[in-house]
Amino acid sequence: MYRPQNLRIPGPTVVPQAVLAASARPMINHRGPEFAALLAALTRALQDFLRTQGDVLTLTASGSGAMEAAIANTLSRGDKVLVFINGAFGERFYAICKAYGVDARRIDVTLGRAVEPELVRDELAKEKGKDGAKAVLIQHNETSTGVLNPIKEISEVVRESGKLFIVDSISGAGAAELEIDEWGIDVCMTASQKAWGAPPGVSIVTMSERAWKFYEKSDLPKSYFDLAAAKAALEKGSTPATPAVSVYIALQEALRLMAEEGLEAILRRHSNLARATRRGLQALNVTLFADEAHASPAVTAFRPPTRVDARNLIRVLRDDYDTIVAGGQGKLDGQLVRVGHLGFVTLQDILNFFSALELALRDFNQPVEPGQAIAAALRAYAESAPQPTRSGARGGARPDTVGSRR
Repeated sequence: MYRPQNLRIPGPTVVPQAVLAASARPMINHRGPEFAALLAALTRALQDFLRTQGDVLTLTASGSGAMEAAIANTLSRGDKVLVFINGAFGERFYAICKAYGVDARRIDVTLGRAVEPELVRDELAKEKGKDGAKAVLIQHNETSTGVLNPIKEISEVVRESGKLFIVDSISGAGAAELEIDEWGIDVCMTASQKAWGAPPGVSIVTMSERAWKFYEKSDLPKSYFDLAAAKAALEKGSTPATPAVSVYIALQEALRLMAEEGLEAILRRHSNLARATRRGLQALNVTLFADEAHASPAVTAFRPPTRVDARNLIRVLRDDYDTIVAGGQGKLDGQLVRVGHLGFVTLQDILNFFSALELALRDFNQPVEPGQAIAAALRAYAESAPQPTRSGARGGARPDTVGSRR
């Protein structure tokens, strides 16, 4: 029998009831005027949220499909690129490059640390001349470690070098500040199941004018992921192949809810809830994995206490307390617990997580005082969140009620 769960993984995220209801609407003709209008409105909304006037193209694929499309549409076999890696998804970028015959040079950063702009500058200095690297690839939010790379500052360095800048913001867009045009990001990608709060199935790729010039020279194979075909179809109100129509409808509804809250309020809510999560975990004397200076607003990774196995803790949270969190990925498999706080997440969601975590840790005979993490999280939230008026209303939606499913 189905039991409601507190889904606290960093994607797929909780889907609000209004979005679920939208996804259950009757099917429409994906080649008809109704879908054409939906696609046009959806594209405009995504341009607004991603802060770009450039092309925003949607694909029926996971975020990894968008990563592959970014590489296949801009690079050529033998091209030299720099891939900065501080987690499992940097590894994925590197693997895709190698699969396509791109000459990728990897720059590894200690897991849990951010890619610093000066490191990017130093590595780019080694790539001068016509035989140097043509592009820089990096994650905005490294989901596997809970680290937010300082893309704004890194973008300034990359712009000075004249290299193509490809950024994976699959779990960052909609949760962290992202100014695609202002920062000069050439190719950026995200996906419906992350901060956008829709079901999985639609990925989004942005292309600058400069990126299209690289497309013209690209010799890598592309068919399903051909972004020029996607752009040509979009101009006719369509997609090259059959789209995940129900997910498109759901994503449009999710964007409508986000527009009601406003991007500034959304980013503030993510920041406040992330801080509350970190403080609650620190109250339990667990070790936060990411450098605090670059902590993600989307996901927090931590090491359990010494005598508590991460996999067992995840299992107990799931089986006994209906709370679903994620484990470590790649080299960190079995070492970390990751709690997601992106999308339509509320303060109550975070408090429910800590209620379950306190009980689970007590099951492992850890010295946990009832409510100690909850109290710390509440204090951190109160210190950062704007105070309500007497009526409880704020300008825009309240951060502790947005996306409530209750």
